[in-house]
Amino acid sequence: MNDSYEAAGVSFTAGQQAIDRIGASVKSTHDERVVSGLGSFGGVFDLASLAGFNDPLLVASTDGVGTKTKINAAMDRWEGAGADIVNHGINDVLVQGAAPLFFLDTVAAQHLDSEIVGRIVDGMAAACRDANCVLLGGETAEMPGVFVDGAVDIAGTMVGAVERSSLLPRKGIAAGDVLVGIASSGLHTNGYSLARQVAADFSLTDELPGGNGESIGEALCAVHRSYLPVLADALSQDLLLALAHITGGGLLDNLPRVLPDGIGVEIDRSSWDIPPLFAWLIETAKLEVEEAHRIFNCGVGMVAVVARDRVDDVRASIDEPTWVLGETTDHSSGPRVALR
Repeated sequence: MNDSYEAAGVSFTAGQQAIDRIGASVKSTHDERVVSGLGSFGGVFDLASLAGFNDPLLVASTDGVGTKTKINAAMDRWEGAGADIVNHGINDVLVQGAAPLFFLDTVAAQHLDSEIVGRIVDGMAAACRDANCVLLGGETAEMPGVFVDGAVDIAGTMVGAVERSSLLPRKGIAAGDVLVGIASSGLHTNGYSLARQVAADFSLTDELPGGNGESIGEALCAVHRSYLPVLADALSQDLLLALAHITGGGLLDNLPRVLPDGIGVEIDRSSWDIPPLFAWLIETAKLEVEEAHRIFNCGVGMVAVVARDRVDDVRASIDEPTWVLGETTDHSSGPRVALR
């Protein structure tokens, strides 16, 4: 039977090698919260760890790294791809005020390479440890006929917890609240279908025009950062009305997701400098302003909506430069996000 299955393109040996390779990394994230993990049909997480909550809510989010994995493969940066998906998940639950509890992953390919899978999971585990998050379990799948040879798909689900009274966005967002922007670390995990098309006319080892000496490939591989440590103080001090993780759809599509009906925003495009990678992509692809801000984060990876009288407190709580991007407005018709 094994020979027949391997003839169909699926290797039991490769699957077991991958499991053996990732074991230490996965278990390095486990503590007393894990009742059962690697090797079980389902991971079991002890909710006693939520004993300090008065009224906890679970927040879950699923996403994928997407076609960035093509750049990771070309640059041999697989650990970064693992960190990408964990940090993306952390940020997605963070916008509702939640801290991460555990993560579940999927790594799929036409043929599994145990070392590549291992390096991806090494990156996931490191990101989980940094966030005090458990890598509870996952799936490795060989799917001949679905993926082309060499392609790898990386996805996962993050589960976090938040006190009901701390859930974001808050009620009461109104015209005149302020938008505070926090820098991205690069494209994060969005816009790579276009970015790869642009980069195809260059070598990934070429120096990024206008950059600090890094190559195009290095800039494109920059790991999707986690905003958990950046926003921890602001969240603990209850300073925020809302958070928007600027992912696919950019500022134009992500900000409305956290705003109540009847509220829009005006953004001053001169309030921050477009980083060299985005400037190069926009110029080379000849993108219009609105198109660029719908495809890419353009250097702003997270936006906080803040009451005007708390802006100084929020910016002081964040240990890095931030920008006042604009403010919320009354909105009745037309685009909800106006770029000025």
